[in-house]
Amino acid sequence: MAQKENIDKNMFMEEKLNMTQEWDKVFPLSEKVNHSKITFHNRYGITLAADLYVPKNAEGKLAAIAVCGPFGAVKEQASGLYAQTLAERGFLTIAFDPSFTGESGGQPRYVASPDINTEDFCAAVDYLSTRNDVDKERIGILGICGWGGLAINAAAIDTRIKATVSSTMYDMSRVTENGYFDEADNADARNAMREQLNAQRTEDYRNGTYALAGGVVDPLPEDAPQFVKDYHAYYKTQRGYHKRSLNSNGGWNKTSSLSFLNMPLLSFAGEIRNAVLLIHGEKAHSRYFSEDTFKKLKGDNKELMIIPGASHTDLYDNLDKIPFDKIEQFYRENLK
Repeated sequence: MAQKENIDKNMFMEEKLNMTQEWDKVFPLSEKVNHSKITFHNRYGITLAADLYVPKNAEGKLAAIAVCGPFGAVKEQASGLYAQTLAERGFLTIAFDPSFTGESGGQPRYVASPDINTEDFCAAVDYLSTRNDVDKERIGILGICGWGGLAINAAAIDTRIKATVSSTMYDMSRVTENGYFDEADNADARNAMREQLNAQRTEDYRNGTYALAGGVVDPLPEDAPQFVKDYHAYYKTQRGYHKRSLNSNGGWNKTSSLSFLNMPLLSFAGEIRNAVLLIHGEKAHSRYFSEDTFKKLKGDNKELMIIPGASHTDLYDNLDKIPFDKIEQFYRENLK
């Protein structure tokens, strides 16, 4: 009886999330898929919200793909577009909100974690592996922007992930530690950031709240870099604005950067044995993240695809630039 009582105490009950049932995406619903809302949980006890896309008239066990990103976005934006499009092409897909964001659970709100957010991908694999309509030997993941790097990090630890696609990726540890283009890669700059962020911790604790870093800058300064203008054109306009998106609104907690300063991602990328496809735009400011990550990967099942003329945000929603034919081919070859 004591043993049974201990088992019962260790059983996890998912949080009941308050999820909208209306279609509130920044893209139209496809007539080729069935859509529904689902939840799953990670091993830290956080319940995550997701949109499930299943091809209409699907039969048998399907190959499945979990999609997340960009960093600071929600599933109603780019990740949902990717998931729905891949479902149109025959895959069962989910697009999920990371822990602490969107409709997912987790307190405090709007905090990022290299560990927990990597785990979010692995938890999505847990969920997909236990669905009756999914072939658990044919599961892949797809990460966009900052979740591209986290997807590769997940592939390094989770051997159940048979194929990984990273689109317009950021290495969030590297950009936090070194600044853009590694221009602040020195100990003094990092120490100044640590001092600022730790002072913010004190203020947050004293105030009983968490100060936000701010989303995409608005209004735009005249001298804003082109990539900042591109972010504004997506997150702050009808094209991609969403009321739950951090980038469209108040942004992440300021202190989220602390953990990325101290926990480098991609340390074991070179040990990934399953297939990886990195996709990046030729004109993207972030292109160096994919190019340098590709140098770490080993084996003949790793690919880097550069899209001519594409910017970073073109790969969020530009259907003329996102290479869905290539992505479909990659998954079909490696999820079999």
